[in-house]
Amino acid sequence: MEKIKKLAKKIEIEFDNIELLQEAMTHRSYLNEHKDYKFDQNERMEFLGDAVLELIVTEHLYLNYGNPEGELTNWRASLVKGEMLAFVGDEIGIEKYLLMSKGEKRDTGKARQYILANAMEAIIGAIYLDKSQGYDSAKRFIEKWIIVKLPEILKTKSYLDPKSYFQEKAQEFEQTTPHYEVLEEWGPDHEKIFLMGVFLGDEKVAEGKGDSKQEAQRTAAEKGLEAKNWK
Repeated sequence: MEKIKKLAKKIEIEFDNIELLQEAMTHRSYLNEHKDYKFDQNERMEFLGDAVLELIVTEHLYLNYGNPEGELTNWRASLVKGEMLAFVGDEIGIEKYLLMSKGEKRDTGKARQYILANAMEAIIGAIYLDKSQGYDSAKRFIEKWIIVKLPEILKTKSYLDPKSYFQEKAQEFEQTTPHYEVLEEWGPDHEKIFLMGVFLGDEKVAEGKGDSKQEAQRTAAEKGLEAKNWK
């Protein structure tokens, strides 16, 4: 529990019930290897934290910006998406406090990002549930670590879907619509990797790799924006 207390100090939350934070840091895989572990895993808390996060971000955007619903929806999605939560979790350094199985500890990449994002939501749920903290503390935590990223998101327009943004710029500057082609694919069916190219006419602007065609296209569009200096 001393380790968890260090995390509470790091995020500047004085829990009345520190066991809530312990549960928030418990991945379900840990229970498989520790049958006598007395705490639950964090999925229910994550479920709650997800809703609290969305409400607080929505409230902030509604009260502080007069933009149309569609724009606010895109901004909110950028703040609450898994990649952002994993980035913030990494910033805080929550990984060293996470309780996982040995197998999960060895895993990296998207799987680890997913676990970090879920743990961030669980932390928010734990803060919200603690009787000495509640909504206001959850709001301060979210403002300090997540909503603070909004100015950079707006500045870089990273809230825009890269494919849509690349298409918009291609039509604006080159009067053409981009298309995507599979350049290469490899690996077994359940772990296939795709290399996609984004083209303007016959010109291959950039390539992108991903574990689905959609992800590879998204990566190619991001690289295309950089290659054309449209970002």
